[in-house]
Amino acid sequence: MIMLREILSLFVVFFKIGSVTFGGGLAMLPILERELIQKKKWITNEELIDYYAISQSTPGVIAVNVSTFVGHNRAGIPGAVAATLGVVTPSVIIITFIAEFISNFDAIVWVQKALAGINVAVAALLTYSVVTLCKKTLKRRIDVLFYALSFCAVYFFKVSGIFIVLASVVIGIVSYLLRTGKKS
Repeated sequence: MIMLREILSLFVVFFKIGSVTFGGGLAMLPILERELIQKKKWITNEELIDYYAISQSTPGVIAVNVSTFVGHNRAGIPGAVAATLGVVTPSVIIITFIAEFISNFDAIVWVQKALAGINVAVAALLTYSVVTLCKKTLKRRIDVLFYALSFCAVYFFKVSGIFIVLASVVIGIVSYLLRTGKKS
């Protein structure tokens, strides 16, 4: 009975997250933080950042990957399935409704205006997410330096994000090895 309650709770929480998240992974970060860390206390800030980072470097939608990780963490495979279904169900319902009942959806003026407004809100949420992530992850000067170099590489020199992630992995491992090697 307790396991069923946990699975249902995972589905409901992620259904709620999926129904209000527009704009992709970064836009959902404040919602994930509020629901999973502050309200439910299911995970820590560090776990959310880890899940988010792993989700960005694995195939698939970030929201689905994060929900799967959290669900699995809470209730194993049934929890992963429930959380994943919870986060995707609102999109399936909305897309089905749009496909079934509204032809030329993007040509409707009020839809265009609504989407333009949503884009502004998503930009604000993304800005909030970036600032929040920076406060939580940029703790040392070397972190700030690597952040600035990564930003410049992507923004000014159009370096692919894949290379930034791969470089981050290598630098992280080398940094760890150098730090632990000095302690021995």
